[in-house]
Amino acid sequence: MPDSSKRPPRLILASSSPYRRELLERLRIPFDVVVPAIDETPLAGELPEQTALRLAQAKARAVAAALAADEHALVIGSDQVATYDAQQIGKPGTHDKALAQLQAMRGREVLFHSALCLLDSASGDAQTADVITNVHFRDLPDAALDAYLRAETPYDCAGSAKAEGLGIALLDAIESDDPTALIGLPLIALTRMLLAAGYPLLEAR
Repeated sequence: MPDSSKRPPRLILASSSPYRRELLERLRIPFDVVVPAIDETPLAGELPEQTALRLAQAKARAVAAALAADEHALVIGSDQVATYDAQQIGKPGTHDKALAQLQAMRGREVLFHSALCLLDSASGDAQTADVITNVHFRDLPDAALDAYLRAETPYDCAGSAKAEGLGIALLDAIESDDPTALIGLPLIALTRMLLAAGYPLLEAR
């Protein structure tokens, strides 16, 4: 049982994503955001789930390594990789690349690997999970895809489909154990990890 007389460890989100920050705010707990400096390039021969899990852990460890030696923090790292036909789909960055992604995925089933790591900076223990979301895309014409992109501009989203916004109109179905995973931070898995780490998530405030 955690000692309620002690202050909980500092909670840090190791991410530059505004979507992950907004999701974590749903838990109504204090946290800081630190942007990790890591190379997010997939390794040769690496499976999508391996890429996502490796990068989630690398983000958490990079932020934890910069903490003071006596500082206790729980660091959250997360990464998402989309894939179909064994191809990894990243953030498009531009309109043309986003359109090409959506053209390739229309009428298809795409898997989104949302990896999560909760790292305890004091012990070095890390809890990890890969939450898979199965997304079925509608077979839409180019004009509809182009109109969506100009309205939503989701160029910083893996797969270009911003499901929490207009991107939901691109989809026929979403299958997942965690509705927040597709947005980028699986909160069901995260709350499970926080409770396992003794964080007073649901205690009186």
